Amino acid sequence: MTADPLRWFWAAVAVGLWLLVLAAVAWSRARARRAAAARAGLLDASGTDVVTVAFASQTGLAEDLAWMTARSLSDAGTGTRVVPLGDLDFPTLKTTGRLLIVASTTGEGDAPDTVSRFVRQVMSETPDLTGVHYGLLALGDRSYTAFCGFGLALDAWLKRTGAEPLFDRVEVDDGDTGALRHWQHQLAVLTGSAIPADWTPPALDRWRLVERTHLNPGSPGGEAWLLAFAPVDHAPVWVAGDIAEIGLPPLADAGAPTSREYSVASLPRDGRAEFIVRRMIAADGTPGRASGWLTRDVAPGDEVAMRIRPNRGFHGPTAETPLILIGNGTGLAGLRAHWKARAGASHGGVWLMFGERTRAHDAFLDDELEAALSSGDLTRLDRTFSRDPGDARYVQALITDHADDLRAWVDRRAVILVCGSLDGMSKGVQAALADTLGPERLDDLTGAGRYRRDVY
Repeated sequence: MTADPLRWFWAAVAVGLWLLVLAAVAWSRARARRAAAARAGLLDASGTDVVTVAFASQTGLAEDLAWMTARSLSDAGTGTRVVPLGDLDFPTLKTTGRLLIVASTTGEGDAPDTVSRFVRQVMSETPDLTGVHYGLLALGDRSYTAFCGFGLALDAWLKRTGAEPLFDRVEVDDGDTGALRHWQHQLAVLTGSAIPADWTPPALDRWRLVERTHLNPGSPGGEAWLLAFAPVDHAPVWVAGDIAEIGLPPLADAGAPTSREYSVASLPRDGRAEFIVRRMIAADGTPGRASGWLTRDVAPGDEVAMRIRPNRGFHGPTAETPLILIGNGTGLAGLRAHWKARAGASHGGVWLMFGERTRAHDAFLDDELEAALSSGDLTRLDRTFSRDPGDARYVQALITDHADDLRAWVDRRAVILVCGSLDGMSKGVQAALADTLGPERLDDLTGAGRYRRDVY
């Protein structure tokens, strides 16, 4: 045994540090247990009369409403559990006594990408679901042709199986609060308890416009602007793929939507939220309500109300996973944050395929893209310009041109993210991917979360 006081001192320090580590681990595990217990208390699924709340979500709204529904049921004393609709199969559905579904529609009547396997494997058949009682909240937008298309298809399929509706389908047009209040009324009838009249939406934060840059002067297309907002008196946190909800000035028509959503093109470490917004012009020359206001009426220094919310369906994979980014036009915004998230770090590769109108006027963020390619933040960059002589191709042509390389990336477990216009681009990209990879493999990628879209 040593009598050296210095050695005793350092031994005591080592023991102290070891005890601190043990205490930190114990505290972390206790906190995790408390969080799990809190959720279990909110959604007590131990009884026989449990209500299953399932969601089919594209941008996260349906998932949020599903959890609000579950909380309302739980507060009223009804046991609940929340599950993605895509996780349900025949045996599980058959044993589900009461089922509430919140289902979004994407594109022109399509199911969300997260339930593609459910549509293909479950809804393609007609099992006997007699004894199942369900309620359906269908989310949609009447500006699209097939309003609530997936919700309607799901409702019709459930009826064919012998499942019985608890009440008539509730359809929500672009977040209509009246329809949501009707859904809450049905929950009150279901539980026999009062449900709060309104789910209080998350408050919008204060943001100040600090920069607005015209990205495509002289373009044959509509004006595209890079907008940057700095937070005022708050420190927001978000990740690549998330969405910002921007509050709009009120109109005389109180029923009009009061916000618009945009893909966030930056990260918190940039100190500001950035967006690429195209100024939309109607046939009569009237600018779009949101895009016109943001690109012309809001002046640098002005404040806007905004919140950034999770969009889990468009989050990226871990850094070591190869990433293929495909988009056009202002869809570059939703892709940009993903390669920025890997900047300066080792990663599995990032390949960007991007399409716009002309190289001379529409090569959005050209200097930044070339710098990212030089630094290795981007592994590969392929662009096409549909109005240029000698090119005249859309972005999906790049998939066909580089089919072998794309298959090789997918073989290395790459994740594909697509962002941009619904009409034309997203359908063309999907068709090209199906031709290149095969429809079944593309379906498998979708079901595994390796093919994700943020299209509008």
